[in-house]
Amino acid sequence: MQQSNLTPSTAKPSRLGWFDDVLLLGIMAVLAGCGLIYEYLLSHYAGRILGALEAAIYTMIGLMIVSMGLGAFAARKIRDAFTGFVILELTVALCGSLAILITAAVIGFGQQLPLMIANTLGLPPDHLPEGGMIGTLQKLSEYLPYVWGVLLGLMIGMEIPLIARVRQSLSDEHLLHNAGTIYGADYIGAGIGAAIWVGFMLAIDIQLAAALTASFNLLAGFVFIWRFWSKIHRAKLLLTGHVIVTGVLLVLALQGPHWEQHFNNLIYKDKVVYSKATRFQQLTFTERLRGNGLAPVYNLYINGRLQFSSIDEHIYHAFLVHPTLAASARHDKVLIIGGGDGLGLKQVLRWQPEQVTLLDLDVGLVQLFKSPDTDMPENLSRAMLALNGNALNDPRVTVINDDAFNGVDKLIATGVKYDAIIVDLPDPSHPDLNKLYSDYFYRKLKELISSDGALTVQSTSPYHAPKAFISIAKTLALAGFNVKQYHHNVPSFGEWGWSIATTDGLNAQHRLAKLTELPIKDDWLTLGLVDGAFEFPANFYQDAAKIKPNELGSLQLYHYHLQDWSENQGLNLF
Repeated sequence: MQQSNLTPSTAKPSRLGWFDDVLLLGIMAVLAGCGLIYEYLLSHYAGRILGALEAAIYTMIGLMIVSMGLGAFAARKIRDAFTGFVILELTVALCGSLAILITAAVIGFGQQLPLMIANTLGLPPDHLPEGGMIGTLQKLSEYLPYVWGVLLGLMIGMEIPLIARVRQSLSDEHLLHNAGTIYGADYIGAGIGAAIWVGFMLAIDIQLAAALTASFNLLAGFVFIWRFWSKIHRAKLLLTGHVIVTGVLLVLALQGPHWEQHFNNLIYKDKVVYSKATRFQQLTFTERLRGNGLAPVYNLYINGRLQFSSIDEHIYHAFLVHPTLAASARHDKVLIIGGGDGLGLKQVLRWQPEQVTLLDLDVGLVQLFKSPDTDMPENLSRAMLALNGNALNDPRVTVINDDAFNGVDKLIATGVKYDAIIVDLPDPSHPDLNKLYSDYFYRKLKELISSDGALTVQSTSPYHAPKAFISIAKTLALAGFNVKQYHHNVPSFGEWGWSIATTDGLNAQHRLAKLTELPIKDDWLTLGLVDGAFEFPANFYQDAAKIKPNELGSLQLYHYHLQDWSENQGLNLF
């Protein structure tokens, strides 16, 4: 990009006109919005595919901010601001549009490589070559989104200095507020970009969003070439490059989502039969054919983490629901928080309640299990409705799509009381989820439950995350509940745990111990299994006094969960 002193950009400057000034500031605002969207795109892709959303967002933003600072310094090496800017936007458009697709291809290839080698050499399934260089490749591929973030950050950081130099070169006098004016446009543009991301791009395919964002970088280059043709070195060549990249973006917008999904599907061992991106999460359904007249096994992954498997979800939901309702004096009104797939709801309806309220944030998830999309394979649609017993269409069920933290406030305002409450939320693996496991949230739930009712919270794995598991119980106790904990093995997840709480009278364990049989007959659950589930190893609670409850704003449980799963190298599920 370095030019001699005879380049067009060194010609005698003229006074900066209002049209050029508005044009440059408008370009800066648009590019700022694009830069922010690239941050979100890359971090959300890492989170949705690799299951690391909580770390990916903060890491990506931090890396890109630092890289933008380095890019601002590097911009000093570009002598010709006009030509440099056009080349820069062409490069940003190309990298920004291809980053997701290339990352998906590399990650998918890394996951499939052991299978390819095993099939070639005839190795058995339990001898897949997953260590050494292959394991290193798989691990390094997870960092590829951050490599793109650094690269894009460096280039985005060059934009402000180059625009500032262009504005100054177009004026025959010193611009006193050059930097301040450009930064003002940059901040406003970033805010608009954030609004576009939240209001529009979260609901569309991530590769399509990348192509649309890159098109604005390309448009900025086109406008620059049109307006400052005489000041740009090799303008015809750069114009040709823009036209070629326009064709690339059209192909990526039309075919990119399909290609990206194909690459994403490679990370799953079973066949991916359906994928859908809702406003809040990526849903992926896999199918495993078993033969011998056995039904296929269907798994649902949310943001790359297993949500349920059709082969054993009944174990998890039986332990979640039936002890809760068996310990409750009545079962007329039940509240379920989370559980938008309707699998827990199916078990609740077996108790013949008069009314069930299901509170779940993701309307896309609930709608998919209530009335499957027409593009979902028919066999998968039938399997999902069979799994949840078409429970979401039961007239006794009221579905509220709202954030649980705020949604319970609206329920409290109505004065309603529930005979039982079931909290089936994802693990506290993100700071935003942490508040739904806080003492403050549980105090809200205490206002909603009848005095002789019972409340159960899914409480992660007592084996892989013992401190987090115990902290949930201590948090419920801090909120005024009498708490007992129980656990059972769910093959797809390993050892899993729940916390059951009451407000008055006997605790739930004592209430269940008085039963001579379960009111509901289940193919898996027995009264003996329920009684035994409350037993833990003799030393399990020996360090409980050192474990703190999760007070609102402390992020205590989030840190316990993160530390426990990291130390025990467990699968980060739910």
